[in-house]
Amino acid sequence: MKNLRVLIADDHETVRKGLCAILTSRDDIEVCAEACNGEEAVRLVRESKPDIVLMDFTMPVMDGLEASQQILRTFPELPILMLSTHRLDTLANAARDIGLRGYITKNESASSLLKAVDKAMRKDPFFVFA
Repeated sequence: MKNLRVLIADDHETVRKGLCAILTSRDDIEVCAEACNGEEAVRLVRESKPDIVLMDFTMPVMDGLEASQQILRTFPELPILMLSTHRLDTLANAARDIGLRGYITKNESASSLLKAVDKAMRKDPFFVFA
């Protein structure tokens, strides 16, 4: 069985490493690329062709919403989950409005993150609201 390939985009290395640890705790998930800004995320999606993207909202060079919009223009079916430290309806709604599969805060549990990934891959939405 093929592993689920995940690209993580977050400007904080500690957060990326933590997400990697959570995701790879499952045998069926591998992290295929890590990006530290939105522009790099767009490039790495083209190069690594992940099955799903975890995208931080606030990043330098290009924020997560803009990067996600660019990615979805080329790969409209690619599931993207927006990550944020903020529990704001406006951010969650903006993510949903541009076609993202979900919005999850960084303080959610590891099991919530894995549940969000599984739901996104089934094309089910996963949005955490304030």
